[in-house]
Amino acid sequence: MVRGYSYRISAVTALSGFLFGFDTAIINGAIVFLRRQFAWSDFETEFAASSLLAGCAVGAGVAGMLSDRFGRRRVLLLAAVIFALSSVATALPENLAQFASARVVAGLAIGIASMLAPLYIAEVSPAEIRGRLVSMNQLAIVLGILVSYLAGWGLSGLGDASWRWMFASAAAPSLLFFVALFFVPESPRWLLQEGRRAEAGVVLARLGEPAGQLDEMAQSIEEESAAVGQVWSRAMRRPLVVGVVLAVLQQVTGINTVLYYGSILFTEQAGAQSTTAALWANVLIGAMNLVFTVVALFCVDRIGRRPLLMTAAGGMGIALMVLAAVFASGAANPSRVLGAILGYVACFSFGMGPGVWVVIAELFPTRVRGRAMSVATVALWLACLLITVTFLSLVRVLTAGGAFAVYAGLCGIAVWFVWRWVPETKGKRLEEVRFFQ
Repeated sequence: MVRGYSYRISAVTALSGFLFGFDTAIINGAIVFLRRQFAWSDFETEFAASSLLAGCAVGAGVAGMLSDRFGRRRVLLLAAVIFALSSVATALPENLAQFASARVVAGLAIGIASMLAPLYIAEVSPAEIRGRLVSMNQLAIVLGILVSYLAGWGLSGLGDASWRWMFASAAAPSLLFFVALFFVPESPRWLLQEGRRAEAGVVLARLGEPAGQLDEMAQSIEEESAAVGQVWSRAMRRPLVVGVVLAVLQQVTGINTVLYYGSILFTEQAGAQSTTAALWANVLIGAMNLVFTVVALFCVDRIGRRPLLMTAAGGMGIALMVLAAVFASGAANPSRVLGAILGYVACFSFGMGPGVWVVIAELFPTRVRGRAMSVATVALWLACLLITVTFLSLVRVLTAGGAFAVYAGLCGIAVWFVWRWVPETKGKRLEEVRFFQ
């Protein structure tokens, strides 16, 4: 029963992950129609696809400060409102500037959700299942991605204006998320930090935590205040570097080239016969993403964070080298390209997708966790922006094979970094994760 309460809280919070996934990936199905309707160049297409990510970086940057000041739940409520309003606004533009502006606003909500959802879930989860519950957010993200691909495929028959319905369809789950948040509690760690001990005790009791946990949390917060002091202190330097580098590596290994530009990749590089066929390939990629994220849920608390991340990054590198070889050989066709991409996405979904969010939610002390996670998440979105705004240009300069070979090399760097620098946090309470202090 107690475990069920933790799962319910995490499931509600993970609705923000669903919206995160849907809003980021819906561009994949819409971009073909937008490019056709407005006759965008490669640069304009990159600008349109990446405009969301500028908002994501800003949202992630302010989310930590806002959540440390006003609480985790209130800021998630704000994100829900922005999700709903921006989904309608993105369906209305008549030119690139209007579209990009609306996507920047949508990015604010995604940035807030991307930082705050895993943080909040980590703070309300029992140590023995924390990895699984935080990974539920990643599961919701990939479910949102899959649903966006299905929406793109299903709505594509409406013609060149179908992109408007694709974006507007996110309004309904946004309102559901807003309502559902009224049925979850505030983070007990944040309540205790604010001196609201009695309220924190009630929430901890409902979560099934022992009474002594409240005193341990209070002592930990007091020690953190004196020892850490602030995000940029000397004591925080190493965990911050690990969190930031992991976040960057999750993105620069190329996942969003597939998630954002898959339809263009299949139609312009792999020879797909129609837009509908390319959008159906996206659905298969989304399904693979979902399946292996479910596998990760059952592995992250059993085999640990480090083995998961290293195995995944190594597998991604191999799949990308195969994809690069397919393009370089001149033998690219939809089935061969799809096969290599499915292998790559499976490895990402198994490890680098959920694993990075789990680790950066666990690294930092309670008093600065919101702000420190903001720094790491801003770095993630800036890395995503860099990849998204340069992909088509990189393909034009290096060819598709050369571009994917670059991403494969970065996967090798990811394996080394995890092996050398990332600590194992499996099974430890957040107050016990003190590798750097």
